[in-house]
Amino acid sequence: MTTNGTSMPKNWASDMERLTKYLISSVESELQELNLPPEKQKEVITQVIKDIYDRNKLKLPDSIREQLFQRVHNEVLGYGPIQPLLDDQEISEIMINGSKKIYIEKAGRLTRTNIVFDDDDHLMKIINHIISPLGRSVDADSPAVDARLPDGSRVNIVIPPCAMDGPMVTIRKFRKEKLSIEQLIEYGSITPGMVEFLRACVIGRLNTIISGGTGSGKTTLLNILSGYIPEDERIVTIEDTAELQLRQDHVVRLESQKANARDHGEVTIRYLVRNALRMRPDRIIIGECRSEEALDMLQAMNTGHDGSLTTIHANSPRDALSRLETLIMMAGMDLPIKVVRQQISSAIDLIVQVSRVKDGSRKLVAITEVAGMEGDMVVMSDIFKFTQTGVEADGKIVGEMKPTGIRPLFGPRLEAAGFKLGPELFGATMADMLLANRQKR
Repeated sequence: MTTNGTSMPKNWASDMERLTKYLISSVESELQELNLPPEKQKEVITQVIKDIYDRNKLKLPDSIREQLFQRVHNEVLGYGPIQPLLDDQEISEIMINGSKKIYIEKAGRLTRTNIVFDDDDHLMKIINHIISPLGRSVDADSPAVDARLPDGSRVNIVIPPCAMDGPMVTIRKFRKEKLSIEQLIEYGSITPGMVEFLRACVIGRLNTIISGGTGSGKTTLLNILSGYIPEDERIVTIEDTAELQLRQDHVVRLESQKANARDHGEVTIRYLVRNALRMRPDRIIIGECRSEEALDMLQAMNTGHDGSLTTIHANSPRDALSRLETLIMMAGMDLPIKVVRQQISSAIDLIVQVSRVKDGSRKLVAITEVAGMEGDMVVMSDIFKFTQTGVEADGKIVGEMKPTGIRPLFGPRLEAAGFKLGPELFGATMADMLLANRQKR
């Protein structure tokens, strides 16, 4: 196939498609004959493609040849048509709804791309690229699987018969560079006053739950708050899929394991939480509390492991406590609801609520103290709260995150840890402070 670079033949697109498929097939056959391990295949694939290209006496413009080589490389050892999406650092999520509908989340907004797979078989081939190195499989008998890409990105796969419109793949991408607190302030996700308060709470060893919906930024905030833990403490992290990027030196990272094809080898979050208590942790961080491990986490918090952190899937601080109650009940303990709530109120000090608002941005919308029990109810007090005031013409949410004027009851604990937070941080005006000084006299 030749071209002078000035005009394309009528059948150029179909010819290129046939050429691409021919090269893919030839490269796969040659690599199979070489019988190399995956890491060695990556080293030689470019030369293999070039050799096949030269043997067929193909002559294409440099830019088109490079695109062709890259596409073949992506199909043989990468993730096919979605590889450019995975390489784009601005894309946070990829959603594949069958072979012809691929959506992305970028800057908080969902967009449908013009990228497609040839058909469901093509998509299944890429799915197998994802899961086969992990020793996992997906088929009609086991149509759903969770996996992780080598870069740490989380993958969920569901195929027919459960997926009615073809294979479904959702990829939550892993950020190589974690967001800094300065960036969150710049984006308007959090205020400097909130940062000062949360830093004091982490160093002051308050037990904290980060609550939020799917994709609201719970893990991002957990990463940032974990960064305030002092270097001289032993931290044990427990996750379903390792995502936390702690910078401290003394970190023990534990990850749960699914059962294998013979239904053996499962290691649950609950087992790891129990095991962590025997590892002399100063802090326990659980990536997400979603099952009966909630009971073990609360017991750990109530027995000297202060300063523990976790996330939970809920849409408000009150919902977070309700969900926590439900998770504890799942542990099989036949406890009266009042006893469960007493356990929660004595263990949890703070709930930090994050949300993805309608314009796609993530915001910290409430910092709420768990203040104790009143009768059968857990008492909660908002320390900071986001209030929406309007919507701009471009759909951007306008609002203000500010203190409510309520000072937390755990203030003396923060002072004992060396943090004397001024009344202005909690919304006190100059008049309030002058009046307080007069009353002291």
